[in-house]
Amino acid sequence: MEEIVIIRDVLEANNNVASENKAIKDERNILMVNIIGSPGAGKTSFILRAIEHLKVPCGVIEGDVTSDIDAKKMAEKKIPVVQINTGGSCHLNAGSVNRALQSLSFDNGIVFIENVGNLICPSEFELGEDFKLAMANVPEGDDKPYKYPALFTKAKAVVLNKIDMLPYFEFDKKFFYDGIRALNPDAPIFEVSARTGEGFGEFAKWLEEEYQKFRQNK
Repeated sequence: MEEIVIIRDVLEANNNVASENKAIKDERNILMVNIIGSPGAGKTSFILRAIEHLKVPCGVIEGDVTSDIDAKKMAEKKIPVVQINTGGSCHLNAGSVNRALQSLSFDNGIVFIENVGNLICPSEFELGEDFKLAMANVPEGDDKPYKYPALFTKAKAVVLNKIDMLPYFEFDKKFFYDGIRALNPDAPIFEVSARTGEGFGEFAKWLEEEYQKFRQNK
């Protein structure tokens, strides 16, 4: 008797829960943004600075292997926040985000998901987000779009953080932009400094417009 092998998508269960998350956040009028960047890219500082500029209410789901350091920074600013500790996993999954959404007392606004610092695994796992935001930064180099194409292909927008460090590093902006444009011609690229606040007015305006589009298209 011939054996028939059935191969199922290893991400199928995750994607099913991601669909549930999408329904939950839509019902609660939440635009959910999945921020993916390397360790030390400045994701937490970016979120804090962005919230300062946004006129839309915001909440945060913090992802880390361990600790609640970043969540405490949000709580100190009176920002609704839930911490997810993966216990070793290099990415968040839809199940953990589902539990976080149930714990997050927040509706009618934008929720930032700060994914675990990693440029590979987080781009493969759907969480039910509206879109992914890829974060690069000047000190880590201009070659990230070439080395991690999946993330920059899937991202709706790209943030280049720490632009105040440009005078101190050999960072070829044309090379960086060319790499992104080859993968994702339409993604807006925002140059910001979470330390100085430079560039956040433009980013906040864009994100507020995305939130309004989300509300109108529901």
